[in-house]
Amino acid sequence: MILISSCLAGMKVRYDGTDCLQEEVQKLILEKRAVPACPELLGGFMVPRPPAEIVGGDGEDVLRGRARVMEKTGTDVTETYIRGAYLTLEKVRDLNIDTVVLKEGSPSCGSTVVHDGTFTGRQVSGKGVTTALLERNGIQVMSEIDFIHTLV
Repeated sequence: MILISSCLAGMKVRYDGTDCLQEEVQKLILEKRAVPACPELLGGFMVPRPPAEIVGGDGEDVLRGRARVMEKTGTDVTETYIRGAYLTLEKVRDLNIDTVVLKEGSPSCGSTVVHDGTFTGRQVSGKGVTTALLERNGIQVMSEIDFIHTLV
């Protein structure tokens, strides 16, 4: 069983109420070979919500207390991101999932890049908060880009 970001399955859960539908991913969910989850919604966010980025590092730095997740409005939402990451880890463990496919670039889900905290669209190498926590716990995380390449 695979856990996949809800937005990749076509669910309109992104901060702006949109999705990032990947039909290959949606098919796996319809075939009951994968389950959707959104770490941000699990943490307690609503849709829509202000965009957020990691300021001062990446998800590893957030978990170490060296960086924060901030909304564009200036609101610190670090604890909500951390809560969502831990609830995602709990779901992964409960369902005995060994592979997680998350949306690249997200402050929760990015597996190789995240936005740089300036809200200018610039991305930097790094992991989102959920990815960092899952990988710390031995869970394989990959982006939708890498995952789709494995299906071809």
